[in-house]
Amino acid sequence: MNISTASKAARLPVKTVRYYADIGLVSAPSRSETGYRTYDESAVRKLVFVRRAREFGFSIDGCRELLSLYEDKHRSSADVKRIATKRLREIAEKQRELQSLHDELTHLVDACKGDDRPDCPIIDGLGNRDQGARTPSRPRS
Repeated sequence: MNISTASKAARLPVKTVRYYADIGLVSAPSRSETGYRTYDESAVRKLVFVRRAREFGFSIDGCRELLSLYEDKHRSSADVKRIATKRLREIAEKQRELQSLHDELTHLVDACKGDDRPDCPIIDGLGNRDQGARTPSRPRS
């Protein structure tokens, strides 16, 4: 199949499919007599695999490592689990960071009167480089 058909089957933009082939993430496709890239079902399955791995936030290098395990029928599931567990810990850390930002911004928004006065705890909080979570300056009276 041509790159357009393969990209639709994998639900990826053509540019992304081309990029993955160019960086060697997926095997470079064969070329037709006219020089067009052609993809088989195996290549599309790998593209889908990479798309899904990227959806989970795996880096290109992480995808490369997972793909090598995907292709290795003698792989150890412990190796796959190690990689996925590491990513899961990264996601959990990101959730904690986002929750902290959410809590701090909520506190700043709640502290702001939102009236016609120029005093704004949100502006003060964003401008305070020593500001930590949940420690915004108090609104002035």
